[in-house]
Amino acid sequence: MEKITSFTINHLLLEPGVYVSRKDRYKDAVITTFDLRMTAPNREPVMNTAEMHTIEHLGATFLRNDPEFGDKTVYFGPMGCRTGFYMLLAGDYSSREITPLVTRMFEFIRDFKDDIPGAEARDCGNYLDQNLSMANWLAKRYLDGTLYGIDDKHLVYPE
Repeated sequence: MEKITSFTINHLLLEPGVYVSRKDRYKDAVITTFDLRMTAPNREPVMNTAEMHTIEHLGATFLRNDPEFGDKTVYFGPMGCRTGFYMLLAGDYSSREITPLVTRMFEFIRDFKDDIPGAEARDCGNYLDQNLSMANWLAKRYLDGTLYGIDDKHLVYPE
C-alpha cells in the first residue's frame, strides 16, 4: 500500500507550527487540512488526552462560532500521535493567511476560565477526561513559542 501524505513528512525535522497538510477537492469545493503542530514530534513529550480533549472542545466551539469561519469549519480535532490538531476548512487557504484565526483561537483557549462547553455526560462520551488548566498552559506555550513570532520555517513542512 502507498503511504498516505501525512506519513511522508519528516517528523524528525518537524517543529511546532501551522502547516497545510493537504488540499482536497470535492465537486467545486476545496477543503484545506491544516496541521496545527504544538509539540516537536519524537523530541518533546506528547500532550495528555485530558488537555487535548479540552482543547478540542474549546477549539471546535470557537471555530464554529467565528463570524467569518464558522460556516467554513469542517472539522477540528486531535492527531492520534498527540502532538497537535487537524483543522479542516472549506476553502483554499495558505498557512500564513489562516495564522491570525489560529492565534485568536489559542488566545481564546489560553484565557478560557468558564465551564468547558459540552463537558457534561449527556453531551460527551468521555466528559470527565478534561483538564482546563493544562489546556490554558499549552495554549499559552503554543502562542508564545510559535504563533506570536511565526516565520516561514514554521509555515511550510521541512524537506
